[in-house]
Amino acid sequence: MARKKTTADPTGDLAPRPRGHRSLVTKRDLQAYRRRLEAELAELRAQRADLEESTEASLADATGEVGFDEEFADAGSFTFERERDLSLIDRGSFGRCEACGGAVEAERLDALPYATLCLADAQQRVRLR
Repeated sequence: MARKKTTADPTGDLAPRPRGHRSLVTKRDLQAYRRRLEAELAELRAQRADLEESTEASLADATGEVGFDEEFADAGSFTFERERDLSLIDRGSFGRCEACGGAVEAERLDALPYATLCLADAQQRVRLR
């Protein structure tokens, strides 16, 4: 099962930012990110439930045993990550780069509300691979 890409703000709360403009994350932005993350978390939980149901039925019929496949593990990982992201908002550390401690650019969070690195640190990690 392919993971759905979240590219736009479904709530329409985030105003488009000018390209190349580094702006700060506002309280309104945080609320919009929270709604996006909560919506994605609900979707992932539903996918996980569907996978659990189909996996249990198909494996039990085929082998008499219950097991887990790669998609189930991925859904669990994604669900955990979204729950972690929501806890960061609650703790007030959302939007902080986990490498340098600086602010993650608002434009980056608009695109990927679960980004944990600022653009410079993300680019540096990609270069190191």
